[in-house]
Amino acid sequence: MQSRMRNPAVVLPDAMRPIQEIAKAARSGGVAEQTLELVHLRVSQINGCASCVDGGVKTARKAGVSDERLATVAAWREAPYFTAEERAALALAEAATRLADRPDPVSDEVWDAAATHFDEKQLAAIILMVGVTNLFNRLNATTRQIAGAWG
Repeated sequence: MQSRMRNPAVVLPDAMRPIQEIAKAARSGGVAEQTLELVHLRVSQINGCASCVDGGVKTARKAGVSDERLATVAAWREAPYFTAEERAALALAEAATRLADRPDPVSDEVWDAAATHFDEKQLAAIILMVGVTNLFNRLNATTRQIAGAWG
Protein backbone atom coordinates (compact mmCIF):
# COMPACT_ATOMS: atom_id res chain seq x y z
CA MET A 1 0.00 0.00 0.00
CA GLN A 2 1.20 3.49 -0.80
CA SER A 3 -0.23 6.85 0.14
CA ARG A 4 -1.34 9.18 -2.63
CA MET A 5 0.44 12.13 -1.05
CA ARG A 6 1.45 13.43 2.35
CA ASN A 7 -1.37 14.49 4.66
CA PRO A 8 -2.65 17.87 3.40
CA ALA A 9 -2.14 19.41 6.85
CA VAL A 10 1.54 18.46 6.57
CA VAL A 11 1.79 19.78 3.02
CA LEU A 12 0.22 23.05 4.20
CA PRO A 13 1.70 23.41 7.70
CA ASP A 14 -0.33 26.54 8.43
CA ALA A 15 -3.32 24.17 8.54
CA MET A 16 -1.82 21.79 11.10
CA ARG A 17 -1.46 24.32 13.93
CA PRO A 18 -5.14 25.29 14.12
CA ILE A 19 -6.22 21.66 13.81
CA GLN A 20 -3.94 20.74 16.70
CA GLU A 21 -5.30 23.67 18.70
CA ILE A 22 -8.85 22.35 18.27
CA ALA A 23 -7.72 18.93 19.50
CA LYS A 24 -5.97 20.58 22.45
CA ALA A 25 -9.10 22.58 23.26
CA ALA A 26 -11.20 19.41 23.19
CA ARG A 27 -8.84 17.82 25.69
CA SER A 28 -9.27 20.78 28.04
CA GLY A 29 -13.04 20.41 28.37
CA GLY A 30 -13.12 18.17 31.43
CA VAL A 31 -13.93 14.86 29.73
CA ALA A 32 -11.92 11.86 30.86
CA GLU A 33 -8.98 11.18 28.56
CA GLN A 34 -10.02 7.55 28.07
CA THR A 35 -13.49 8.64 26.97
CA LEU A 36 -12.05 11.04 24.40
CA GLU A 37 -9.71 8.32 23.13
CA LEU A 38 -12.63 5.91 22.75
CA VAL A 39 -14.59 8.59 20.87
CA HIS A 40 -11.64 9.23 18.55
CA LEU A 41 -11.18 5.52 17.91
CA ARG A 42 -14.86 4.83 17.24
CA VAL A 43 -15.22 7.75 14.82
CA SER A 44 -12.08 6.63 12.99
CA GLN A 45 -13.44 3.08 12.73
CA ILE A 46 -16.71 4.35 11.25
CA ASN A 47 -14.83 6.40 8.67
CA GLY A 48 -12.42 3.60 7.77
CA CYS A 49 -9.33 5.67 8.50
CA ALA A 50 -6.63 3.04 9.04
CA SER A 51 -4.03 5.62 10.05
CA CYS A 52 -6.30 7.15 12.71
CA VAL A 53 -7.46 3.75 13.98
CA ASP A 54 -3.85 2.67 14.34
CA GLY A 55 -2.83 5.91 16.04
CA GLY A 56 -6.01 5.90 18.12
CA VAL A 57 -5.30 2.45 19.51
CA LYS A 58 -1.77 3.51 20.44
CA THR A 59 -2.85 6.73 22.19
CA ALA A 60 -5.75 4.98 23.90
CA ARG A 61 -3.36 2.38 25.30
CA LYS A 62 -1.11 5.17 26.59
CA ALA A 63 -4.19 6.68 28.27
CA GLY A 64 -4.82 3.37 30.01
CA VAL A 65 -7.65 1.94 27.90
CA SER A 66 -7.66 -1.84 28.37
CA ASP A 67 -7.26 -4.34 25.56
CA GLU A 68 -10.83 -5.59 26.17
CA ARG A 69 -12.20 -2.11 25.60
CA LEU A 70 -10.01 -1.51 22.54
CA ALA A 71 -11.10 -4.81 21.03
CA THR A 72 -14.80 -4.17 21.58
CA VAL A 73 -15.26 -0.43 21.03
CA ALA A 74 -16.80 -1.20 17.62
CA ALA A 75 -19.43 -3.25 19.46
CA TRP A 76 -19.75 -1.06 22.55
CA ARG A 77 -23.52 -1.52 22.75
CA GLU A 78 -23.11 -5.27 23.31
CA ALA A 79 -19.87 -5.27 25.32
CA PRO A 80 -19.91 -5.03 29.12
CA TYR A 81 -16.73 -2.95 29.38
CA PHE A 82 -18.14 0.57 29.01
CA THR A 83 -19.72 2.89 31.55
CA ALA A 84 -23.04 4.63 30.97
CA GLU A 85 -21.12 7.88 30.51
CA GLU A 86 -18.85 6.35 27.86
CA ARG A 87 -21.84 4.81 26.10
CA ALA A 88 -23.52 8.22 25.94
CA ALA A 89 -20.35 9.77 24.48
CA LEU A 90 -19.98 6.96 21.94
CA ALA A 91 -23.62 7.25 20.86
CA LEU A 92 -23.20 11.00 20.39
CA ALA A 93 -19.95 10.45 18.47
CA GLU A 94 -21.56 7.90 16.15
CA ALA A 95 -24.61 10.08 15.48
CA ALA A 96 -22.52 13.20 14.85
CA THR A 97 -20.30 11.24 12.46
CA ARG A 98 -23.14 9.61 10.51
CA LEU A 99 -25.01 12.82 9.76
CA ALA A 100 -26.36 11.64 6.40
CA ASP A 101 -27.76 8.35 7.69
CA ARG A 102 -31.09 9.75 8.91
CA PRO A 103 -33.12 12.97 8.77
CA ASP A 104 -32.54 13.74 12.47
CA PRO A 105 -28.92 12.62 12.82
CA VAL A 106 -28.47 13.51 16.49
CA SER A 107 -31.81 12.60 17.98
CA ASP A 108 -33.13 14.11 21.19
CA GLU A 109 -32.70 10.68 22.78
CA VAL A 110 -28.97 10.59 21.96
CA TRP A 111 -28.50 14.23 22.96
CA ASP A 112 -30.44 13.92 26.21
CA ALA A 113 -28.47 10.82 27.22
CA ALA A 114 -25.21 12.67 26.66
CA ALA A 115 -26.49 15.78 28.45
CA THR A 116 -27.36 13.60 31.45
CA HIS A 117 -23.70 12.70 31.88
CA PHE A 118 -21.87 15.78 30.60
CA ASP A 119 -22.20 19.51 31.18
CA GLU A 120 -22.08 22.04 28.36
CA LYS A 121 -18.29 22.40 28.43
CA GLN A 122 -17.85 18.63 28.33
CA LEU A 123 -20.37 18.27 25.50
CA ALA A 124 -18.44 20.93 23.60
CA ALA A 125 -15.25 18.93 24.14
CA ILE A 126 -16.82 15.73 22.83
CA ILE A 127 -18.31 17.48 19.80
CA LEU A 128 -14.98 19.15 19.02
CA MET A 129 -13.19 15.79 19.33
CA VAL A 130 -15.71 14.25 16.93
CA GLY A 131 -15.26 17.14 14.51
CA VAL A 132 -11.46 17.18 14.53
CA THR A 133 -11.36 13.38 14.26
CA ASN A 134 -13.70 13.49 11.27
CA LEU A 135 -11.45 16.14 9.69
CA PHE A 136 -8.32 14.03 10.16
CA ASN A 137 -10.18 10.92 8.95
CA ARG A 138 -11.18 12.66 5.75
CA LEU A 139 -7.69 14.01 5.10
CA ASN A 140 -6.05 10.65 5.81
CA ALA A 141 -8.57 8.37 4.09
CA THR A 142 -8.71 10.53 0.94
CA THR A 143 -4.93 10.52 0.61
CA ARG A 144 -4.61 6.90 1.79
CA GLN A 145 -2.27 7.55 4.68
CA ILE A 146 -0.59 4.36 5.81
CA ALA A 147 -1.32 2.96 9.27
CA GLY A 148 1.78 3.27 11.42
CA ALA A 149 3.56 5.71 9.12
CA TRP A 150 3.30 8.57 11.64
CA GLY A 151 4.97 6.58 14.39
